[in-house]
Amino acid sequence: MILGVIPARYGSARFPGKVLARLNGKPLIQVVWERVSAAKRLNRLLVATDHPKVIKVVEQFGGEALLTGENLNSGTDRVWAAAKGLDAQIIINIQGDEPLVTPTLVDRLAEAMQEDQKVQMATLRYPMKGLRGYTDPNVVKVVTDTQGWALYFSRSPLPAVRGEHQSPSVWYKHIGVYGYRRKCLQQFVRWPVSSLEAAEKLEQLRALEHGVRIRVLDSPVDTIGVDTLEDLRRVELVLKDA
Repeated sequence: MILGVIPARYGSARFPGKVLARLNGKPLIQVVWERVSAAKRLNRLLVATDHPKVIKVVEQFGGEALLTGENLNSGTDRVWAAAKGLDAQIIINIQGDEPLVTPTLVDRLAEAMQEDQKVQMATLRYPMKGLRGYTDPNVVKVVTDTQGWALYFSRSPLPAVRGEHQSPSVWYKHIGVYGYRRKCLQQFVRWPVSSLEAAEKLEQLRALEHGVRIRVLDSPVDTIGVDTLEDLRRVELVLKDA
């Protein structure tokens, strides 16, 4: 079974209750659910949340939700809390604050893992040009080898280009949607926070530090993660123009 899990933390420090914030008249979590539920390769989709309010809203629009612990350290821990009692061998982690994720992106991750048993963990990237976002620590960058395996993720400019106000001809923005094989995810949540993860505040570095190879697939579309009210308004404009 291929399981899609949308971790939706109600108690966001930067934007409390953001998963229930209205986006074009609907709760943010509903927009994410409706887009992701169109993915063809998912056998089941559920929301994993820390709050009964989110459960109620998800059930009202016809989705499936599971209440997990309030004190889990990350969205990945929440995904495993939802998946561990189910018979899913491939688990796709779709963030509850990523309303521009398309069903195509979810299917691309699922297909890559179905077709290549060597892939234990997979994620996405989008090509970017110029300085916009390149020096922004909120935009995570990724570099890969020639076969598409991740070498490193960073909030710093990556790859760095010598010379002031310069950027590479093309650099890659990381899109934080992940596919895991069950055993890989189970191991991941048991490992302690790694040194690079602590420095960059990027969970995927824990996997790299423990020798997990991460397949990075090309995304045909960019996404906007909602961390602030301003981000929500940007997404509204994108969806209205689509």
